[in-house]
Amino acid sequence: MASLTISFGLVAIPVKLYSATLSTERISFNLLHQRDGSRLKQQYVCVAEGKVVDRSEIVKGYEFAKDQYVMFTPDEIKELEEAGSAAIDITEFVPLASVDPIYFERTYYLAPDRGGSKPYTLLVTALRDTGQCGIGRWAARGREHIIVLRPIENALAMHQLHFQTQLRPIRDLGIDAADVSEAELKLARQLIGQQSAKRFDAGAFVDEFRGRVAAAIQQKVAGKHISLAEKPAAKPANVINLMDMLKASLEPRGSAGSVRKPPKRAGKGAVRTRARSGGRH
Repeated sequence: MASLTISFGLVAIPVKLYSATLSTERISFNLLHQRDGSRLKQQYVCVAEGKVVDRSEIVKGYEFAKDQYVMFTPDEIKELEEAGSAAIDITEFVPLASVDPIYFERTYYLAPDRGGSKPYTLLVTALRDTGQCGIGRWAARGREHIIVLRPIENALAMHQLHFQTQLRPIRDLGIDAADVSEAELKLARQLIGQQSAKRFDAGAFVDEFRGRVAAAIQQKVAGKHISLAEKPAAKPANVINLMDMLKASLEPRGSAGSVRKPPKRAGKGAVRTRARSGGRH
């Protein structure tokens, strides 16, 4: 996507920026006219005049009061935007565990560019050995971003973060902590311990929704009819005694209702058909 430079102190490491996600794995739909199946195009209609407005007549505006706007020209917007930067400026190194995942917004990969292989490898290894990550700033697409650099296998991942002001404060939820007994905590810890794994395995989970959609698309392409299964009505939630629920969960595996179903794993039977489309949903 771009050629950048990681800089901290007197160190400068040339890197290449890559997207960490595969756009080909997304299934997107186009908007069509139901009557004849032709594509639809988006138009903007003036509310006051009731007619379509050409893009050359469109400007951006900010609503500062109900139905009252201040307008900005494209040149004014461009002047306000942050100039793109080829530098990733690392300002500090902190323990990776101290960065709450709630701040993560988007992920990229960084690979060494020409002449940067050795310092790149040194940084990856040092971050892995110390459990640290780099915190810095990067400007792109008119915006400045906080970023985190962390090692992932033998590479660097760059996470674009939300600013703190973009996150809803937990206190806004109005959560009142309930009183729990030591016996309840003991049972809860036992349940967590019983269902614990050594590490998270992303490959153990399959995108079942994507598989269903991809299969349905192939059926449609083949001219087959898709039967829509009737979903069972949602049952009202029952209030269950916490101690009884925890005890039931900790019953021996031979007992009825105590066997934990493993996650569905990706395998040869998983639907791998990719549906590609030119538009977005």
